[in-house]
Amino acid sequence: MSWREFWNGTHSIYVNERHRALHYDRIAKDIAALVPSREALVLDYGCGEAEGSEAVAACCAMLYLYDAAPKVQESLRLRFTHNQRIVVLSSEALEAMPDHSLDLFIANSMIQYLNHAEFEALLDVARRKLKDTGRMVVADVIPKEANAIDDAKALLNFAWTGGFLIPALLGLVSTFFSDYRKLRDEIGLTRYAPQDIETLFSAHGFSAQRSPKNIGHNQTRMMFVAEPA
Repeated sequence: MSWREFWNGTHSIYVNERHRALHYDRIAKDIAALVPSREALVLDYGCGEAEGSEAVAACCAMLYLYDAAPKVQESLRLRFTHNQRIVVLSSEALEAMPDHSLDLFIANSMIQYLNHAEFEALLDVARRKLKDTGRMVVADVIPKEANAIDDAKALLNFAWTGGFLIPALLGLVSTFFSDYRKLRDEIGLTRYAPQDIETLFSAHGFSAQRSPKNIGHNQTRMMFVAEPA
């Protein structure tokens, strides 16, 4: 099984509905804060279920959602069919999008599931689709020295402040026996040192800097903001 097959299948990475709701609310608020203006065209690449997208769309002219998993695309279209500010893209529609048309290109919590060649291909797509004044944000990047304990601590802190600590503790036990854990052990997650990310950005036509704050609850992970060089 690949990561794409995993995300296209039936899975649950949330310990309960409160966890899920707070997670998407936090992500939406953090992404909305990055939108440069209400006239902006924004792409959330590898968006997943993107349940907070209406809050982001309210801050920009158009929000494009793209996920490579066909089942996720179908779910997104059903959820946002009545919101004229949200467009769910197929792979073909993404490729057909006019070059130099986007103000913001978000890739949050997804490059850990790509190998280096796939990430470099993503950088080329972003460089082509962004305006010269646009920005690319790559967030939730796993540092080379990180481990599962860091993720567990971040989750428990989030659960403590969010009021779902006991379900989170039980969820950590369940995760140990889950398909996600097995796949993480078999395939692994791609990790980066900060200088590695910055070097890759530079090689693909960007000037990038690490942000002091990450998108989402896990602040042990990294976020980078890049502009076309």
